[in-house]
Amino acid sequence: MDRNPSPPCSDAEEEEGDAVGNTVYSKHWLFSVLTRLIEVIAPAEPEPTAGPGAARTELDEDMENDICKVWDMSMDEDVALFLQEFNAPDIFMGVFAKSKCPRLTEICVGILGNMACFQDICMSISKDENLGQVLLQRLCDSDSPTLLETSRLLLTCLSQPEVANVWVERIRENPSVYDCVCFIMSSSTNVDLLVKVGEVVDKLFDLDEELMLNWIKNGTCHSVGPSGDDSPEELPDFKIVPCILEAAKQVRSDNPEGLDVYMHILQLLTTVDEGIQAIVQAPDGGKETWSLLYDLVCQELCQPDDPPITVQEQKTVLASILSVLSAMFASQTEQEYTRMRKNMPLIGSLIRILQYMEGCGKRAVDNSKESEQEEAGRTDVNEEDFHLKILKDICCELLSNMLQELTKWSC
Repeated sequence: MDRNPSPPCSDAEEEEGDAVGNTVYSKHWLFSVLTRLIEVIAPAEPEPTAGPGAARTELDEDMENDICKVWDMSMDEDVALFLQEFNAPDIFMGVFAKSKCPRLTEICVGILGNMACFQDICMSISKDENLGQVLLQRLCDSDSPTLLETSRLLLTCLSQPEVANVWVERIRENPSVYDCVCFIMSSSTNVDLLVKVGEVVDKLFDLDEELMLNWIKNGTCHSVGPSGDDSPEELPDFKIVPCILEAAKQVRSDNPEGLDVYMHILQLLTTVDEGIQAIVQAPDGGKETWSLLYDLVCQELCQPDDPPITVQEQKTVLASILSVLSAMFASQTEQEYTRMRKNMPLIGSLIRILQYMEGCGKRAVDNSKESEQEEAGRTDVNEEDFHLKILKDICCELLSNMLQELTKWSC
């Protein structure tokens, strides 16, 4: 050959530099999927057979497969940044406004949830007031998968210290969020959704006591139906405690972590006087709350046939439950105490928990001696001791109060 090689063909030129960041994903392919997504929500000529107001509620199979691939890919930071640069959040805003397809809405919220895992993108999403309001409206959706992805997105944002206050303030200014969350907790049977919504509520209450107080005092100041329409008559007069209890009953058998979340929400309520009053001044005088927690301690957790190490696995949920029981017990009147005397098995359970903790404490000391050369090992043991100490203090306080009351009533 007496000449230089021919230049690459046009296809090869297009492929060169097409990768998104350091990934193997194609910019051109991503661009094409987002373009098709715009076309899906763009106004189109109605089909001859479609009546007025008809809208597509199903997603084309090929489009669903491709947009689901984008959903998976968005877990990569380079892809998430590319989507951000291409103004994907604005496209998703159009989906939320125009699409009648629940599956498409779910996927778009899910992609945003993945993108929000990255700090800079999370800050951008959070500071967009219009997008923030639209996302909160998704909590009023009737589609459980969409609700799950919306809750996941909110929890991701609330877990970012830089933007958490933005979302707390936004939620505080939107009374409909309270109604939608209560509606989900009191009526849903979807355990995954209940757990995620519980995590959102737990995070909100932990971040902002003022918001927690507002929700404790709330009835239905502004009700919205699952469809998002204003309709005060559609929903009952929500109270936060019964809703939490209903959700806890749903998750107790299928999801121990979810039960832990809801017990911690109840414990957070007892950190303010208004929360304790909301629990014990319910129409049943707190009987339903006491019965549920009593049943958990006496019938399910840390039972006689369980190995002592069980208390180590259940220490956080036990601490939350016993903390609520202790606050309720301290608030009982003398008349109410007549029924409390029927709860003698609780004393036996408290003694058993303390005995199990003693066994765990000895094991922790032995492990500490064996691994005193390993700094990380000692740190883990100290952390375990810290949580066990909290449980022990709460357990001793409740047991002491109950024994003192028994002594008073027996004299």
